[in-house]
Amino acid sequence: MKVSKGRSFLFRIPEGEEILSFINEFAKRHNIFIGTVYAIGTLKNPKIGYFKEDRRQYKIMELKGTYELVSLMGNISIKDGEPFAHIHVALGDSDGSLYGGHLVEGEVFVAEVFIQELLGEPLERKPQKNGLALWDAEE
Repeated sequence: MKVSKGRSFLFRIPEGEEILSFINEFAKRHNIFIGTVYAIGTLKNPKIGYFKEDRRQYKIMELKGTYELVSLMGNISIKDGEPFAHIHVALGDSDGSLYGGHLVEGEVFVAEVFIQELLGEPLERKPQKNGLALWDAEE
């Protein structure tokens, strides 16, 4: 797949917003169908997931309190006809412990986000036998 850089977006998400929903809506509003996402900041009561292969579903970990958003990285593609952000995070607590996984949700205290749009054929997520919605494999 050939891609080139499109537009770049650097913005802050308002306090109290749910981060994943906000990023998905931002992508939809700006017609971003393929791209990369990065962010730093702080989240309250985040939920992260770990995919359990044997059960074909995510184990959801609910973290209580405020966590430093040490790293957020992911991509934007198409799922069910809409822009869809697939995001992983590393979250730190006040003791310096780190938690990581697939972002399910999190309330923003601070979130500074960078999205790099890519131009090319949009990637579409499709249900797979393993229970995940993935892009077609490169052959």
